[in-house]
Amino acid sequence: DDPRESPSFKLLELLQEKGAELHYNDPHIPVLPPMRKYSFNLKSNDLTPETLASMDCILLATDHSAYDYRFILDHADLIVDTRNAFNGLRGAEHKVVQA
Repeated sequence: DDPRESPSFKLLELLQEKGAELHYNDPHIPVLPPMRKYSFNLKSNDLTPETLASMDCILLATDHSAYDYRFILDHADLIVDTRNAFNGLRGAEHKVVQA
């Protein structure tokens, strides 16, 4: 897959400028390649209960069918959902912010 046109990179850039510690997961992009405009030098993290629980916030910027949204919801403390992927899941109203 070709990530170069992903709007997620602008989000990563803005978060990095604000001092956020960046991690990402993408089942189709195991390593972020250098690009003309962006260079993050990041590897995709596994989505484990421990990884999700250790994050201050999970930002969902793309909705892959490979994701188990219930699993993510069960283990994350705060989720910003830009894709409406958690809509309808019980408990989402306490952890999910729609963006």
